[in-house]
Amino acid sequence: MQILLALLFGAAVGALVHLTLPGRETRGVALTPVAGAVIGGAVWLALTWARLTIDDPWLWIASFAAPFLLYPIVALLTASRRHHDRAERARLRIA
Repeated sequence: MQILLALLFGAAVGALVHLTLPGRETRGVALTPVAGAVIGGAVWLALTWARLTIDDPWLWIASFAAPFLLYPIVALLTASRRHHDRAERARLRIA
């Protein structure tokens, strides 16, 4: 049941990433919250499989800190999307 906390926190961090980083118009609204939830849940799952229990603080720290890895990933996605859009507009001769 505690994995829900990691999922919810990851989704909240993802929403925060979406709202704070520039380029919101280049990505979908659900992309970063879903990615944050997946990252937080995956870290929680991996660490519980590594036999960490809910009493271990590293399980909580890692699963709550991991969604912050979204910042550089989203920055790269935004830059890639902008580059692709520019190239596509040039190819189609759209101003």
